[in-house]
Amino acid sequence: MVKYMHNMQRYNVASLIWQGLNKHKGWTRAWRSPPLKDRYEVIVIGAGGHGLATAYYLAKEHGITNVAVLERGWLGGGNIARNTVTVRSNYMRDASIPFYVKSVEMFEGLTDELNFNLMHSKRTMIDVVQTYPKMRELRRRQLTMDIYGSTYRQISEAELRRRVPALTGGGPDARLPVIGGMVHTDAGVNRHDAVAWGYARAIDAMGVDIHQQTAVTQLIRAQDGSIEGVETARGTVRADKVVVAVSGHTTTLTETAGLKLPLRTMNLTAFVSEPVKPLVDVIVNCPDSGFYFSQSDKGEMVIGGAPDMGQSFRRDIKQHVFEDTVTAMLSLFPSFKRLKLMRQWGGHLDIAHDASPIMDQTDVPGLFITAGWWGGYKAIPAGGLTLAHLVATGRPHPLMAPFTLSRFRHLDYVMETGTTTAR
Repeated sequence: MVKYMHNMQRYNVASLIWQGLNKHKGWTRAWRSPPLKDRYEVIVIGAGGHGLATAYYLAKEHGITNVAVLERGWLGGGNIARNTVTVRSNYMRDASIPFYVKSVEMFEGLTDELNFNLMHSKRTMIDVVQTYPKMRELRRRQLTMDIYGSTYRQISEAELRRRVPALTGGGPDARLPVIGGMVHTDAGVNRHDAVAWGYARAIDAMGVDIHQQTAVTQLIRAQDGSIEGVETARGTVRADKVVVAVSGHTTTLTETAGLKLPLRTMNLTAFVSEPVKPLVDVIVNCPDSGFYFSQSDKGEMVIGGAPDMGQSFRRDIKQHVFEDTVTAMLSLFPSFKRLKLMRQWGGHLDIAHDASPIMDQTDVPGLFITAGWWGGYKAIPAGGLTLAHLVATGRPHPLMAPFTLSRFRHLDYVMETGTTTAR
């Protein structure tokens, strides 16, 4: 294991005061812009959450620092910047729950570990339940979660409305009246930029190279069929191991190596309101209606809905998806009609047939993928930890073993219904 971030400038109260006295002229760069070498031990494609986390745990846990992280745009500019920053572990399947419990646990200690303030806030998620089939499903989820120590409990409609005072719709005369709720106390939110920057700063301090504006155009295979490296806009870079961590663009890269994967890409959108005074102090999820939201520290309402189920690589928002989400939201929170929209965006989801992730070495020796994440933000620490284990040792980490490609060959699916707005 490498000496942990031995040359990284530490952030603390003393350094802040000292730099303030010196007009903040003594801060070092958070990460370098080194020359691009011809060869590395490992290439990680994608400087988003999963790519940076994989590089971090390769260096920290396995001492592998001859690593290049290649990013076609700017660091943290992809899906890690296009989400609603919810961290939770209220899933359904035995394979999923321990994985996300581990990830939530890792997030809670990441600020201290990376010496970077992630603004992590353990908010609690409350599910607003409007149908008895959904309540039955969530009660079943609760019983499974109890086995793995993930918190989930049922509350009454009265308790739900007390904890979320803005919930004034969904009365007895509504088309879908509110019948109760479920509370997931482990859930939280944090700052997505800080997660990317914290990991980037740490891996740079351990000797990993980060190359922005370095688009990978093709995967290169050797004569024996194994991976040999990548072709980039800046030339050829070779490595014995290549990790593809590019979210919705996974298939556009793997197909350059002749590899077909059980994935399709969809668009998931979100939008943010103007800042308002505190209205909710929890994450609110409404699975029957198909939307969820939380309020940021700045007062903005951060709102998301169901994905556009059509195949799409777009990064904006479709009007009908936006209207469906707003209509559902106003039926339960009619006072929100006075909110003004500030911005909206879309991100890419490459979804597997069973709505569970794929973390594995592919049929191309030396080529690894992390893909199929429906809400991959919450999985960043555990995803990086387990994939780094596979890359370094050649063996699946116990937490990720159910999510390998072999499940599609043997019909051993992990049919996950624990996605936030899946309908």
